Amino acid sequence: MMLRSAPSISSDALLEVDNLVVEYPVGSRIVHAVSGVSLQIARGETLGLVGESGCGKSTLGRAVLQLRRPTSGRVLFDGHDLTEMQGDALRLMRRRVQLIFQDPIASLNPRRKIGDIVAEPLVIAGVKDPEKRKQLVHEVLSAVGLDPTPVVGRLPHEFSGGQCQRICIARALILNPEFIVCDEPVSALDVSIRAQILNLLEEMKGRFGLTLLFIAHDLAVVKAVSDRVAVMYLGRLCEVGPSEQLFVKPAHPYTALLIEAIPMPDPDVRPAETVPVGEPPSPIAPPSGCRFRTRCPRADQRCSDEMPELRAVAPSQFVACHHPLI
Repeated sequence: MMLRSAPSISSDALLEVDNLVVEYPVGSRIVHAVSGVSLQIARGETLGLVGESGCGKSTLGRAVLQLRRPTSGRVLFDGHDLTEMQGDALRLMRRRVQLIFQDPIASLNPRRKIGDIVAEPLVIAGVKDPEKRKQLVHEVLSAVGLDPTPVVGRLPHEFSGGQCQRICIARALILNPEFIVCDEPVSALDVSIRAQILNLLEEMKGRFGLTLLFIAHDLAVVKAVSDRVAVMYLGRLCEVGPSEQLFVKPAHPYTALLIEAIPMPDPDVRPAETVPVGEPPSPIAPPSGCRFRTRCPRADQRCSDEMPELRAVAPSQFVACHHPLI
């Protein structure tokens, strides 16, 4: 991943996001959902994107896929600028990029059979042979651990949440994509099912050679699946680094607070008492300078006057903070 203010650490980037801005008009005001985010994801890598609800994670993922057109900035996929594509050109490129939605049940049409739902990308892509479509549907359902024979003729309400998410993963894989945005794919599932879906994603990544952008607000989940982690707060990146390194030595105060919030499965370990000061600011009127300064115990006048840029504080670890922890 490469950041505009830092040297590249990958020479084989499949995806490059350059100074991406996404804003929503709300009456006469503007919601600053994503503000100047720049990053790269290497081929075969899983980048975890983490932050509290409302920080712009899902908006960034959808803007990468052009489901939400960015206000400015570029999204380069394998050297092609998706922001400049329209119509058929963008439709063809989308065969190589797919999305797994947050709510598996809501993302499946309740009136359509599973076989038709999974085959729909093939129909849109122009695969006209029904036997070929049937074969591919059976293969991908088997790959995600479902028996295709009893599954294809049933409706979504006949399946559990975990089974519906497997079906959604199969739909995302049917066109053999290179890159998948996983938008909180386990947040709507029971804890007992989460591990199964995470293991399945890891298996599919290795089997199909996938590159993943894994979006979540649960750092424990992100740590389990990600090669590197990007921490987002109020539309901007706070910190980026290798997963293990970032969890052992976080550089940004916000990252440290998120890690402290991870529950420990040990009754003898008391949770940390540190909590952010104040309420989260509104993305309609974000604070000047550092956006975390209104809740940061280290904030001073410089944090109010000057926006911190991402800079290296350790090998492959970058932080946007005037007073980093390391």
